[in-house]
Amino acid sequence: MTADRAARIASEVFAPAVLVAALMLVVGWHAGDAPGVSRWWGLPGALFAAGIPLAYVLRGVRQGRLTSHHIPEREHRLVPLLFGIASVAAGLVALIVLGAPRDVVALLGAGGAGLVVFTAVTHWWKMSIHAGVAAGTAATLTAVYGPAALLSVPFVLLACWARVRLSAHTIAQVVAGAAVGAAIAGTVFPALRQ
Repeated sequence: MTADRAARIASEVFAPAVLVAALMLVVGWHAGDAPGVSRWWGLPGALFAAGIPLAYVLRGVRQGRLTSHHIPEREHRLVPLLFGIASVAAGLVALIVLGAPRDVVALLGAGGAGLVVFTAVTHWWKMSIHAGVAAGTAATLTAVYGPAALLSVPFVLLACWARVRLSAHTIAQVVAGAAVGAAIAGTVFPALRQ
């Protein structure tokens, strides 16, 4: 397998929508350890945080407004990111009203905070959302499962490498994205869980 092919595969496997959906399901499943709590609360979280925003992006690709589901052009990212913020906000309201477990609500809230930061930065610079979500995923898993989840860090490095290898981002853009993603997940998520 060539390095470029490996990078393309890694970019798809560690795409933000894939990681966000998987993380919502994992955190929802973990929240179900509490008595009387369904393990499936992550499903509606995944729908609002990943499914609906990804459907919007894929529709944009089909209509020719976007060139790829990775949205490589910085100037094309604003509207999909704003749509993602709106979807996450609607999901937060729905999950709070429906009585979702605190961990699922906290994860959706942290994801919304991350979207706001990445949206603000995108106006000037193309910080890597792939790297941010990958690092945020590792930080969240560590908050939920403890130090053993640090075994996910090599996957963050793989996601960052893939984005640089494909010339989708510079090293600075993936480092900044990873730092911001880890910082938000490492502070906002634990604060909202309390």
